[in-house]
Amino acid sequence: MSAGNDGPTDNDDAAAAIALAHALFDAARNGDGAMLMRYLDAGVPITLTTAAGDSLLMLAAYNGHPSIVEDLLGRGSAVDQANDRGQTPLAGAVFKGYTDVVQMLTSAGADPDAGTPSARATAEMFARAGMVELFDR
Repeated sequence: MSAGNDGPTDNDDAAAAIALAHALFDAARNGDGAMLMRYLDAGVPITLTTAAGDSLLMLAAYNGHPSIVEDLLGRGSAVDQANDRGQTPLAGAVFKGYTDVVQMLTSAGADPDAGTPSARATAEMFARAGMVELFDR
């Protein structure tokens, strides 16, 4: 190839892939389930994580998007996958007070004692007694 070639390069492909990943993380955070599911249907791996280890499920749960959480769980997203700080999607939803998401995650088998701090410890720390009751059912 000559130096003047205007065709795409590996760097262009990498930059496009990174931009797409960031757009998908934003979709999970901001509740754009249609965009996120379209790309997952096209083959983007459900295991995609941010540089901090936040899964798509973590981002959706932490930001209170139950329809996205439900869809990700239905696609096999790992319910107890912790990020690099040891936090789980369940603990994130408890911290933010999203009872509907907490119910969904616990129904899918999320372990309230997984992670650091665990969802149970987070619920106790923030006096979310109703959530602790969900864990004890």
